[in-house]
Amino acid sequence: MPVNASFEGRTYPPGAPYQVGREHIRDFAQVLGAHSPLHHDVEAARAAGHRDVIAPPTFAVVLAQRVEAQFIADPQAQIDFTRVVHGEEKFTHHAPLTAGDEVVGTLHVDRVREVAGNAMVTTRVELATTDGQPRTTVTSSLIVRGADS
Repeated sequence: MPVNASFEGRTYPPGAPYQVGREHIRDFAQVLGAHSPLHHDVEAARAAGHRDVIAPPTFAVVLAQRVEAQFIADPQAQIDFTRVVHGEEKFTHHAPLTAGDEVVGTLHVDRVREVAGNAMVTTRVELATTDGQPRTTVTSSLIVRGADS
């Protein structure tokens, strides 16, 4: 199998906090075509009960991929990133990611199994503010193609 199966069940410690920036949110929303004023206009976001502009739901992938890099880059995991195909991503939102949030992510390697010579890996990233307020759970499925694929 192209991935070290003993990593199943492993949890990586949170890395450095990520400062969610207003301009990052606006740029991300612009690229997506997300034109809601909640992503662009501070006053509109405040009128809706938020502290500042809020990120589109898929913005969490920006943070999750930074956290997942710990696993991908771990030489003992034995992942050849050139053979990785992203299978699926699921977001469970607990509260909006908001400009000004300082967010950390904890990576869990939930499953590593072999299917037809390929590794199927499921990771889960728990994103929370530095004071422990949950924001988003991001669950990803990765396929690491075997040597014969």
